[in-house]
Amino acid sequence: MTDSKPEQPLIPSSSRKLPDFKKSVKLKYVKLGYHYLITHGMYLFLSPLVVVITAQLSTFSIQDLYDLWEHLQYNLISVIICSTLLVFLSTLYFLTRPRPVYLVNFACYKPDEFRKCPKRIFMDRSQLAGTFTEENLQFQRKILERSGLGEETYLPEAVLNVPPNPSMKEARKEAEIVMFGAIDELLAKTSIKPKDIGILVVNCSLFNPTPSLSAMVINHYKLRGNIQSYNLGGMGCSAGLLSIDLAKNLLQVHPNSYALVISMENITLNWYFGNDRSKLVSNCLFRMGGAAILLSNKRSDRRRSKYQLVHTVRTHKGADDKCFACVTQEEDSAGKIGVTLSKDLMAVAGDALKTNITTLGPLVLPMSEQLLFFATLVGRKHLKQFSVCCMESFEDRKSSKGEKPMDG
Repeated sequence: MTDSKPEQPLIPSSSRKLPDFKKSVKLKYVKLGYHYLITHGMYLFLSPLVVVITAQLSTFSIQDLYDLWEHLQYNLISVIICSTLLVFLSTLYFLTRPRPVYLVNFACYKPDEFRKCPKRIFMDRSQLAGTFTEENLQFQRKILERSGLGEETYLPEAVLNVPPNPSMKEARKEAEIVMFGAIDELLAKTSIKPKDIGILVVNCSLFNPTPSLSAMVINHYKLRGNIQSYNLGGMGCSAGLLSIDLAKNLLQVHPNSYALVISMENITLNWYFGNDRSKLVSNCLFRMGGAAILLSNKRSDRRRSKYQLVHTVRTHKGADDKCFACVTQEEDSAGKIGVTLSKDLMAVAGDALKTNITTLGPLVLPMSEQLLFFATLVGRKHLKQFSVCCMESFEDRKSSKGEKPMDG
């Protein structure tokens, strides 16, 4: 009887495992080096050229420099033409380059304590209004719990009163309290005089009285007569960023100017007292508040400014009917006016945000990240095609051999 020896593998297995490159190599330093190489690649490639030119110039003697000077003296016309062209191009560059726009400071209006509306008070006032059914009261409670609003939100007096008394007078009162409160705080922070403001942009989607909100600000602070004043309405939640974009464009053509941007919403005349659930959602989401922002294109404000406004990207989806109708102010079956938020709102907003980020990405991402993204995109595309080819080849081999297993 012979002893059977265990079979040894043809290729002996190594007792040492492969090194873990994620631990042995600091990949973050590799990525930092890659970013540095791409970002400063031009300077790194030009450095040897500068060294060669410097070395060549160091070999010049005094006689060589004298000969060069004599050559330039006898070619005075060429020197004048080159100098004139250089001055012209430099002047053209400084005149056409965009002016820097700085966000000097901002202020957010915080209402008084008696306007505070926690969830309990919101539900109490909704019940005391006497216009909502029990089912819609429970619906508002569910929306309120999922909305993400805390206990520090505020509503105007006209909505909190029992019974509510919305009117044009109360709506103007709310607008003045919000705008003037934010502007007063901003002027105190920046020490700017109202007469120094050259551009005014006010936006409020749902409340557009006559005189306008911008005219109310000009009258209250006695702003100068040649101020560039704009009042935006009906532009929804994106109106704040649109106002910033408008102010930025105006600062490009008005040198040494301050731009005051006021962004707010008015609740008093836009509180919905009906029972259409698509309009009740806005009651649970929107609250009293506003902000004032001071922009400047003065280089002297660079050091004290919080930010510099570099890029603004606008994406408009109004040509799409679904996007156009996702937020609509209209009457319900009982004739009560409210703002309808459609079920497509989140999908529409996500699509617009995706388009906007895709446009903004190349403007703000470094070249190294853009190259990585492009390489990843191309790699995924070819890898997907390779996977499809492998699956098709596997299916072909399977069908050629048949479905029954073969005995060996």
